[in-house]
Amino acid sequence: MTHVSQDASGLSRRTALTGLVGGAGVALTAGCMPMDSSSAQGPTGPSASAAGATPGVMTLFQDPAYNFSALLALGGAGFRGSEVGEVLTAVNAINKAGLSAQTYVETFKKLGDQLMQAPAGSEPDRQTRRFRALRAAQYYAQALFFVLGSDDPGSEERLYRDGRGAWDTFCRLCDPAPVTANVPYGATPLPVWFFRPDDSGTRRPTVILTNGSDGQNADMWTYGVSAALERGWNALVYDGPGQGQLLFVNRVVFTPRWETVVTPLVDWLVARSDVDDARIALTGLSMGGDLAPRAAAFEKRIAALVAMPGCLEPWLGFPPEVRKILTPSKAETNDIWNKEVAPELPAADAATLKKRFEPFSVPAMLAARQGKLFTDFYTPAKRVESLTVTGVVGRITMPTLVLDYEDEQFYPGQPRQMFDKLTSPKDYVKLTAATGAQLHCSPMAPQQHCDIVFDWLQETLPGR
Repeated sequence: MTHVSQDASGLSRRTALTGLVGGAGVALTAGCMPMDSSSAQGPTGPSASAAGATPGVMTLFQDPAYNFSALLALGGAGFRGSEVGEVLTAVNAINKAGLSAQTYVETFKKLGDQLMQAPAGSEPDRQTRRFRALRAAQYYAQALFFVLGSDDPGSEERLYRDGRGAWDTFCRLCDPAPVTANVPYGATPLPVWFFRPDDSGTRRPTVILTNGSDGQNADMWTYGVSAALERGWNALVYDGPGQGQLLFVNRVVFTPRWETVVTPLVDWLVARSDVDDARIALTGLSMGGDLAPRAAAFEKRIAALVAMPGCLEPWLGFPPEVRKILTPSKAETNDIWNKEVAPELPAADAATLKKRFEPFSVPAMLAARQGKLFTDFYTPAKRVESLTVTGVVGRITMPTLVLDYEDEQFYPGQPRQMFDKLTSPKDYVKLTAATGAQLHCSPMAPQQHCDIVFDWLQETLPGR
């Protein structure tokens, strides 16, 4: 590798909330390292905490979960997926009202609603409407992440549909518009968006972009689509089980056999004349850094793999105190959960676990939408546990890039462990605070992130 930032670390807006579980005082960090708030200022005067766990990070909110989520929104500005002024104005409004799930959801939903309406003054042209819709999709996603902790958790599906509508509007206004399709997958097909630099029909290298456990399609624009198009690549975005439409509408949860998801996508791509079937790459963002390697271990038509970051066992992303609840017995596990843990959970921690478990259990998701906490801990916990790829990483044969991040809070140590287990041609890059690229998925530096990924892809899969 010739393109290295030095080190980076992470906290996923999709994974970061903190608290104590009940009277037992069980730490429920959920992938989030504490931040020293003693020197923190608001968004009008951000400062770094020299002694904190995340030095050099702009402090928008004192709560690290909300702070990380807002940083992701702010970082999207580099690819026109947000506007700095809009995000910081929303942050100021939330802080003024008092930070809570309710104020966060209300503020970002309102911003999305405003952008989906015509602006005052001149009639907006196609490009204006296009990127207003993309920013709206980002802001709806911000609201969606915290809606289960708000006063109206039952609005989750409606809020998802608002974001999806904004995304679809953005896509329709692209030139060329992405090809949309439903790729067969069990009883519920996978919605896909196939982006091309132009509609000339030229055979091009193609990247399949795999999202994480609670990302939305707007994130894929920031973490791959835009960079791919600028470099003459096609890019495929999709919702798999446990993601987007399949979760919030079709109610299909994650599968540990992600090759059954990616193989139909590859089948669909290789049938197209504008895809170079010898140069199909697969990336996985956040928990996608577990899903994509699993698929690549079995789907050999993938020519290059990028794990962002590498993740062997998502279950280890849950704090040990939560993992200890799981026993070999479903009855015993759920008895501990319902009698000893759930009744003592503070509201914030209950909201955390509702969000963390909904992609793995439809009953948990439906209970959360009713403002209730799930009663079956065992089933979704076993599903998360089953996502381990430790035993199959050795089957990966294609060149692989493993990214890591300084201060990675969710999967610390796992990227290097994955890299060490790989027997295929491999590279390892750690993004760092030295260039503002620390934290899970480099929320403040997605442009650096994409530069590293696509420089490596183009070196690895050169034109023929």
